Amino acid sequence: MFTDRHGNIGQMSAPQRRARRRLASRLTAPATDPSPADPSLLGGTPEAADSLLGAPARGGAEAAVSVAPLPPEPGRAPQDGELAPRRRRRRRNGRRGRGGTRPSVPARGGRAAEPAGPHPVEVAGLLHELTERLLGADDVRQALDRLAAFASGAIPGTLRCSVSLIGEGGPPTMAASGVQAAAVDDLQYATGEGPGLDAARTRTVVTVHDLAADERWPELTEQAGLDGVHGVAAIPLDVQRSAVGAITFFTGRPGGVDPEVLLTAMAVANQAELLLGEVHRRAGLREGATVDRAAGVIIAQRGCGVREAYDVLRDTSQRLGLPREVVAERLIAAAARNADA
Repeated sequence: MFTDRHGNIGQMSAPQRRARRRLASRLTAPATDPSPADPSLLGGTPEAADSLLGAPARGGAEAAVSVAPLPPEPGRAPQDGELAPRRRRRRRNGRRGRGGTRPSVPARGGRAAEPAGPHPVEVAGLLHELTERLLGADDVRQALDRLAAFASGAIPGTLRCSVSLIGEGGPPTMAASGVQAAAVDDLQYATGEGPGLDAARTRTVVTVHDLAADERWPELTEQAGLDGVHGVAAIPLDVQRSAVGAITFFTGRPGGVDPEVLLTAMAVANQAELLLGEVHRRAGLREGATVDRAAGVIIAQRGCGVREAYDVLRDTSQRLGLPREVVAERLIAAAARNADA
């Protein structure tokens, strides 16, 4: 039972009884001040204070209590004797909040860590530039020259970049950029043993940490020490329906090519495979058109059929030891000179 400030009598509910017990637990007896509690601190009449504080202490003496200051109501500034509301502290442990940015993870020593490899945007720019250069080539040989020059500048620390393609029944087509490791590169093709040739044969990536101390190719160790070649990375090339080969990077730093840089080199090689296949396809169309024109010239001169004209081109190519396309170009050029005369 309780009596409010208006004299009404009522019964406390369960939440009110719990609030009463919590408020009573916060009341502490003062050490030096025996004066009774001021009912105004409780915000009510003396009767209401008595009902909230309970019965007098044993022996008939009233218990003297002191009330701890309460926080002000929300939206009102704290007055004298009241506690200011506690503000929730924001966590500043490096987690990203709404609209924030991801914090940089410090490296060892307290310094900010730098990116380990090239940014994906940079790799995309390299592949785009490579596509423009190779698709603008007139033939496969010119495309290989452009690929070697581009790759040697795109991969950091490269002393020499060599590219080789081995077609069916023909000599290998090679291109290179960089003169410092030229002797080592030429020696591997002269002896038939080396990281570039192994990558082309096995269709796997071949890496070397120190070529001067590698026992897999003893013919190259001495020359590699003289040229200052240490790390090597050879990546296979597989031009569909045309040729196989490899692109080889020679570096002057022991330990080989960094893994992040090796991934960039592999991306360049994979893109080059597709582009070289397209260049080869276009060259085949042009060569086929040249052979067709030469066959038309033979038909006009001899009055023979189409099959016989192609047989003449084939027999002439075998007798002279020249490709059929070269024979066709010479025949067309001779017919043009005769027409002008």
